[in-house]
Amino acid sequence: MAGSELKRRVAVAAVGIPAGVVVIYLGGWVLGLVVAALAALGTRELFGLAQSRGRAPFTWLGVSAAVLIVGAAMWSPQFLTAIAWMWLIVLTLTLAALVSAIWLRGTEGNPLDAVAITVVGTIYVGGTLSFAVFIRELPLADGIARAGWEGAVLVLFPLAVTWASDSAAYFAGKRWGRRKLMPSVSPGKTVVGGVAALMGATLAAAIYGHLFLADLVTLRVGPVAVVGMGVAIGVAAQVGDLVESVLKRAAGVKDSGRLLPGHGGVLDRFDSLFLVLPLTYGLFYLVRSAG
Repeated sequence: MAGSELKRRVAVAAVGIPAGVVVIYLGGWVLGLVVAALAALGTRELFGLAQSRGRAPFTWLGVSAAVLIVGAAMWSPQFLTAIAWMWLIVLTLTLAALVSAIWLRGTEGNPLDAVAITVVGTIYVGGTLSFAVFIRELPLADGIARAGWEGAVLVLFPLAVTWASDSAAYFAGKRWGRRKLMPSVSPGKTVVGGVAALMGATLAAAIYGHLFLADLVTLRVGPVAVVGMGVAIGVAAQVGDLVESVLKRAAGVKDSGRLLPGHGGVLDRFDSLFLVLPLTYGLFYLVRSAG
């Protein structure tokens, strides 16, 4: 069983990784549309977890808002400019959900839960994934002509570090893991796996930084800074994984969906990135400001 699961994971990765690199390199509306689709699917999966516990968020309101948030990032890919549009979308979503609760939920339909889950779920998925667009377009703020290459390198950094973290945790945990990290939240995660994830993230960040980030026109990230970023991403990736795990445990399901064989749904595959992408954008922004 474990061997077949690993084969499915490898098969999906063999197709998904090259396709993802191409999409990230192209950027613009190609990347935006893919991220919007993932936001829609992920938001719907999250609402499905809530529905399994007898809660009924406003699915189409939330899914539409998640797509619009990514659309705001596509339309105005500088975060400080787009934030006004994103805030307006969230505010409109909140008011629309509150009004909808009057007729569609009533006092007996857990209206507070419905509104809260709709708004929080939309931000958790759509709001965080939109930072892939913001990271990709960071070079444009400095008028870099090679924004395609430089932007792609910046987006691939958190993806590569997170992948290294997850892979190290998976294999080290399977081989040497005994003591559970947080059995009440995620029974499969071990202390050894957590340490290995942090080491894998730090090493991957150091290697990636040396090969790609040191010579960028937009951001020249020194070795100390890039190692620090690796540690921060390694921690955030594991916390993001645990966040989704506790939501699934509360819903009583193993996977959030069945979109990707061996990987589960969008939430299962991108759970770490919900924390990693905003964090990485902030770290890059600090590095650029300090430079």
